Amino acid sequence: MSLQERLSDGAYALGWSTVKKLPEPAAVRLGQRIADLAWKQRGKGVRRLESNYARVVPGASPERLAELSRAGMRSYLRYWMESFRLPAWSEQRIRTGFAPKDVHYLTEGLAAGNGVILALPHLGNWDLAGAWVTTELNTPFTTVAERLKPESLYDRFVAYREGLGMEVLPHSGGSAFGTLARRLRDGGLVCLVADRDLSASGVEVSFFGAAARMPAGPALLAQQTGALLLPVTLWYDESPVMQGRVHPPVEVPETGTRAERTSVMTQALADAFASGIADHPEDWHMLQRLWLADLEARPEPAEGEGP
Repeated sequence: MSLQERLSDGAYALGWSTVKKLPEPAAVRLGQRIADLAWKQRGKGVRRLESNYARVVPGASPERLAELSRAGMRSYLRYWMESFRLPAWSEQRIRTGFAPKDVHYLTEGLAAGNGVILALPHLGNWDLAGAWVTTELNTPFTTVAERLKPESLYDRFVAYREGLGMEVLPHSGGSAFGTLARRLRDGGLVCLVADRDLSASGVEVSFFGAAARMPAGPALLAQQTGALLLPVTLWYDESPVMQGRVHPPVEVPETGTRAERTSVMTQALADAFASGIADHPEDWHMLQRLWLADLEARPEPAEGEGP
């Protein structure tokens, strides 16, 4: 294990062991201070966040982009402070910490018995949304996590999410798709963060007017299993309660090849994601390159992402 990997693992371990013990107002203030410090240092992640916001808010002035990136870092650190504290939250705190709209699409889909796929972008706090589903709806689900380095850090994330009632599969290894399909055929729920392609072989979509790739998995699973595919967007307001919306189902086209149907469905997901991101750009935690033009210009390793 390299020194950087040991430091990363130690930092996350300290967060989970220490931040969850803080009173909530103290954790909020700590997150804001860390966010403001990181923003002032203008490291690679902050600069990439600002560059991504420039695509989301075309024509924004440098001053507006700076405001957005500062708010974006505060939102990103709110995600981390909440996530570190989630294992210590009571069931009541989880239930009252998220207020999603149009949940009937999800509950009706589950009642139909054919399985449901929730697909989300990196908006708000997807871990809190998942904890709400397992607590308020009493519905376990299966998800996929990027295999991080060091292995001990990946293990921490798996243990954390399993403690919130999730079944976590590694993204790599090739067996995740089959397991997800089985869960859906059994009428289960699958939740996938799906706005960034980790395989470099995703579906090309138009996203805020430029080409990007997004994972094919959600659309392929819906076609193969007959499960309902629902986009979800999340956002913060000034309250301690995260907001969210379950969007109408993405239908499987009646005609076309498998690849053509997958393309149409993935574009529909991208459009739903874009609607939520456009309304709340500061809550989109995309500190990596996403658009093809940016990837082709100069690839860079992933940095600072909540997996």
